[in-house]
Amino acid sequence: MTWVKICGTTNLEDALLAVEAGADAVGFVFYEKSPRCVSAETAREIVEKLPADVEKVGVFVDDSGERIRAVAAEAALTAVQIYGEPRTAAGSAGNGSPALSGELSAELPLDNFRVIVAMPSERLVPGGIITGSLPGSVVHAILLDSGTGDRPGGTGVTFDWSKNQEYLRALGETAKIKIIVAGGLTPQNVINAIETLQPWGVDVVSGVEARKGKKDPEKVRAFVKAVREMDRKVG
Repeated sequence: MTWVKICGTTNLEDALLAVEAGADAVGFVFYEKSPRCVSAETAREIVEKLPADVEKVGVFVDDSGERIRAVAAEAALTAVQIYGEPRTAAGSAGNGSPALSGELSAELPLDNFRVIVAMPSERLVPGGIITGSLPGSVVHAILLDSGTGDRPGGTGVTFDWSKNQEYLRALGETAKIKIIVAGGLTPQNVINAIETLQPWGVDVVSGVEARKGKKDPEKVRAFVKAVREMDRKVG
């Protein structure tokens, strides 16, 4: 079954809505520049009321490993989604390269949290994503978004799905790398995204919102329903 994450969760009502609709994960944004940013305390209050089998994912952008660890622990997260590499203790930011440095292993509690590495699709170059290898013990999945360096995600627009279609399929089928597709997904286009890219998972924010930070119940239900109908179609 396709893994479904409803991201940008800011309140308990929306989190429970995602669970009721059949989502596998809810996401909490800890990037201060995002209109959907929440505190670790708020996320913890929501997480405590969610089923144990629902993934709780924290989204971080060019953050320090120390802060990622602290927030993940306080909010009782089960996974972290990182745009760019964690900053070192000295404060220097990573370059956002998909080839992971040893710093990622050193900075994050990999035994406790799943790690999802997110990056703009524009940085996906055939052959480049595996240059440093992505061992499953370090990275659980790669999330492709339509963001840029200035705006890492939440753009509400899709990237060119056909551009790297065959390469993405090969990563999933041959390299066994889990690919999550994000960026501009809606209840209307998610089936096309799955047909084109055959990803392991899909991630949605603005496509199921009534306004920034507040979900539209009908859109959330329609999104998950569309994905599940596609799952049944392909068996």
